[in-house]
Amino acid sequence: MKLVLCSLCSGLVLISLTSCNSSPLVNRPGSEQSQGNPSQSNQSQVQSPTIVKVAASSSTSLLLEILAEAYQAKVQTVKIEFATSNQSGSSIAAVGDNLVDIAGSSHPLKPEENNGKLQYREVAKDPLMVATHSSVTGVKNLSKAQLQGIYSGAIQNWKELGGPDAAIVVLDRPEDESAKKLLRKHYLGETPTTSKAIILKKEGELIQSLRETPYSIGAFSHAYSLIKQVPVNPLRLDDTEPSVENGRKGTYPMLRQMGIIWNKQPSSATAGFVEFIFSPEAEKLLQSKGFIPSP
Repeated sequence: MKLVLCSLCSGLVLISLTSCNSSPLVNRPGSEQSQGNPSQSNQSQVQSPTIVKVAASSSTSLLLEILAEAYQAKVQTVKIEFATSNQSGSSIAAVGDNLVDIAGSSHPLKPEENNGKLQYREVAKDPLMVATHSSVTGVKNLSKAQLQGIYSGAIQNWKELGGPDAAIVVLDRPEDESAKKLLRKHYLGETPTTSKAIILKKEGELIQSLRETPYSIGAFSHAYSLIKQVPVNPLRLDDTEPSVENGRKGTYPMLRQMGIIWNKQPSSATAGFVEFIFSPEAEKLLQSKGFIPSP
């Protein structure tokens, strides 16, 4: 009897072992479990996006960020990375030194900036508007002579212009910046700027200061003001509004050029982004944001 029971137990053990070995949960060579989760395997095979590096001047950064966002939504294989906004000259030098693929610039290539391997094309124009802090009430329009008086320091109080009894705070840009060059060309002439003016290197700094400084005045991008809904008071100059329509008609003179510079032999990823920048789709997008696309 004992022998029979032992034989029976041995048989049960063998059946149990055989059953375990046939289980699909065992990781056998060549089995699905030994190869890992298929979805994880597919994810590991997805290539990282190709990087296109952009160095934009402070005046062109918003325009290029808008275009980059739209392009990346269409093309998931490319990622646009931005360097810190700087002056146009620095951005152009970065392309020439192969540190970035595209530069945003508020001026065409100068002879001294071109190493023979670069090319420039204008993307759009942007009206440069003069605006005041929201605390400046009663002042909606300035003549050329009045604007010259403010920037030179000849006019120092808003009450002289029908505004509040408060000292005018002039927020200005460096002389070599596109905004200041436009102001000089069309309104200020060679009139020296008051020593009391606060000089701000980047346009973003000027916009922030204009929002936060009571009784201040400054000039910045009209498109930026529309896109970001900046709570300031835009001014008419010689009774002309800084609008896209007036910019197109030529009745508002202060239009800032916004273009890009890239290598004549770009990578395929860079070429794809450049092609999109000058596409009808991008033109329509920029128009909706308050820019004036270039032909």
